[in-house]
Amino acid sequence: MRRKLAALALCLVLVFQMAPVPSEAAGSVYFTAVNKNVLSLSDETMPFWSGGYLYVPSTIFTGVGRDLGVSYYPNIGRGTILLYVDDTIYSSLVFDVNKDYAIDNEGNMYFQKAIQRGNVIFLPISLIARCFGLLYSTVEVDRGYLVWVRNTDMDLEERYFADAAKSRMEYEYNQYVQNQTAAETPAEEPDASGSVTGQRIYLGMEASDDTRVRSLLDTLDRYDSQAAFYCTVDFLETEGDLLRRMSATGQAIGLVVDAADSRSVTEQLEEGNRLLFQAASVKTRLVWMENATEEAAAEAEAAGFCCLSPDLDRAAYPLSSTGAADTLLQRVTSRSGAVTVWLGDGTNAAGLGTFLAAVDAADSNCLAMTETAS
Repeated sequence: MRRKLAALALCLVLVFQMAPVPSEAAGSVYFTAVNKNVLSLSDETMPFWSGGYLYVPSTIFTGVGRDLGVSYYPNIGRGTILLYVDDTIYSSLVFDVNKDYAIDNEGNMYFQKAIQRGNVIFLPISLIARCFGLLYSTVEVDRGYLVWVRNTDMDLEERYFADAAKSRMEYEYNQYVQNQTAAETPAEEPDASGSVTGQRIYLGMEASDDTRVRSLLDTLDRYDSQAAFYCTVDFLETEGDLLRRMSATGQAIGLVVDAADSRSVTEQLEEGNRLLFQAASVKTRLVWMENATEEAAAEAEAAGFCCLSPDLDRAAYPLSSTGAADTLLQRVTSRSGAVTVWLGDGTNAAGLGTFLAAVDAADSNCLAMTETAS
């Protein structure tokens, strides 16, 4: 009875009071769930079997509501992925996409490799579960299979969870079918001016003043957009609520360091991540460096961090008016492909809102920065 009640409670979390839209069959699929959350279904992140091992996307260790207690840090330049527990080195695994094995903190080798498909790295869940004390199951469901990764304190049988998640899986399946249909639709041709819609724009700004940051977050929420907030030490020490909000709403978080500071770059980075983890239980590898030198940038990179090198540095031109928004849009659209923009600390809600409205009208997107888009 207790487990049935638990399943009913999970239903209240998993079902968003939405009626699934009938869809055409898309074949057998693999859903993914982490703890109580059923994740989005897509071909890019769908689990698969290889060499007798079940592989899951490394993205299950990132994002809101997916906290398995395992930290995940990729080093794009080296092609390595570090997994570890509780901010220590005592339980860790390092995968190298160019090698057919993983190594733990004691030097033990495990011949289960990482596999990269497209832009996503997949990892063998059996090895990870064994090394970090996680549980995982593969349950047959209506549309295929459910891969459920969880902590040991999830006291619920597999079938009860699958039943509780049924409506959510049906919703994700229908979204998956709709996305496949949309992908098969021919792309729009360039307009008469030769420009193509759908530009990706990555905005970075400094987070130092709580009132201003709160208004910027409100504006981003209003336009369903993301940006990167590079936080000063003072902000990290005092604004835990805003840091948690950034993490929960998909905003990127970075650190501000000063190469001219009396402390080393590495010391500043370690302190920043300690404060961020203390406030929001997340860490970052994104850095904005003031008074940057080649030596300081090399020190940050050696420590595994990614310094922002924007395509456009607009810190001297505050995004605080309609005119400034129009000018920024002209600068962005004059470039092809993805564009990274550093805004500094001069952006306000009015200027950002005007810019986001124009971006939305152009069918472009403002996205959160990543290590590969910075």
